[in-house]
Amino acid sequence: MVPMQTCKYFHQSRPTSFPLSNIKVLLLEGVSSSALNEFRAEAFIVETLATALSEEEVMERIQDVHVLGIRSKTRVTATALGAARRLLAVGCFCIGTNQAAKLRGVPVFNAPFSNTRSVAELTIAEVVALARQLGDRSNEMHAGTWRKVSRGCYEVGVLAEMLGMRVVYFDPLSKMAIGNAASRASLKEVLESADFVTLHVPATPATANLMGAAELSSMRKGSYLLNNSRGSVVDVAALAAALRSGALGGAAVDVFPSEPERNGDGFATELQGLPNMILTPHVGGSTEEAQAAIGLEVASALIKYINIGSSAGAVNFPQMDHPEDEDSHRVLNVHHNVPGVLRDVNRIISDLDANIKAQVNVTDSDIGYLMMDINKEVSNEVKDALKQLPSNIRTRILY
Repeated sequence: MVPMQTCKYFHQSRPTSFPLSNIKVLLLEGVSSSALNEFRAEAFIVETLATALSEEEVMERIQDVHVLGIRSKTRVTATALGAARRLLAVGCFCIGTNQAAKLRGVPVFNAPFSNTRSVAELTIAEVVALARQLGDRSNEMHAGTWRKVSRGCYEVGVLAEMLGMRVVYFDPLSKMAIGNAASRASLKEVLESADFVTLHVPATPATANLMGAAELSSMRKGSYLLNNSRGSVVDVAALAAALRSGALGGAAVDVFPSEPERNGDGFATELQGLPNMILTPHVGGSTEEAQAAIGLEVASALIKYINIGSSAGAVNFPQMDHPEDEDSHRVLNVHHNVPGVLRDVNRIISDLDANIKAQVNVTDSDIGYLMMDINKEVSNEVKDALKQLPSNIRTRILY
């Protein structure tokens, strides 16, 4: 007898190929309780740890885990994944991702938008603080110095355009302007016209050192640079030089090319001790609201993948989200993207006289993700045959 389980992604109670109460979830680094609640509602077994783990510790803990949840400090390396015998998916409860799992058939889900408001709020706060040199005045007061000055300080009102600010932007992809924001044809045009330049880009080869010496020299004299995106997008040495020379009026940096694995002393950067320089330890998205939203978003995506095979939202997997047919069995196959895969798959289907109710195959440059809803009588035979194909990476079946 296969036990009956209830899942919010199913329309009614139905048998499952692997009892949900046997699914093991390991959440590291104090992932929000919103994620914990989602997993427990599915009857998953959940273990939580408040801290990050080293590679060796991950290898020890991951062996029998089906779902691993991490934040920004834990690194899930290819070596660590080699110890994972049952891992189905990884959840990055942050913006950053680790894609070493791809060729092992393990999708990685993250939450790219859940902390947008928190980062925007920090950015606005820093705009005001830089315009008033609040960081310097605060440091002086802590050191016992009273220095009431106004030179180089400017008024900034309430919020963005409502602050009285005119917003211009550049994006290599065509984006519809919001409000009165105005698009510019190039980054150089933005740098030449903006008093405050804020960066909102991912870490890619194209954005590495996006703001180097040439770009910084294109900024208006006395203007300000804010980087709350990725540490690799700014040439830190060039920024430090621009601040020392007075070319820039100040800067705020929340992300760094190299960041400590754990909280504590010993952090060093060329930006320390510079005038009107706000340094924060990668806390742009670190609000209670953002963490709760991230927990809910990532946990929901992981649950949907476990229960119906949806890869929607995975950062390292072809995107698939097909409605479930409760009168069939769903076979999920991750394979190397090589010629002839569907030919081999359909030969298996034909030889076993299987009835396909739905077949969807999506690919990227490396792998393909195949989802088939077929008649129940031959589903196990189809699954076993797919596992024998040279192209196979992982095959599982959902009842």
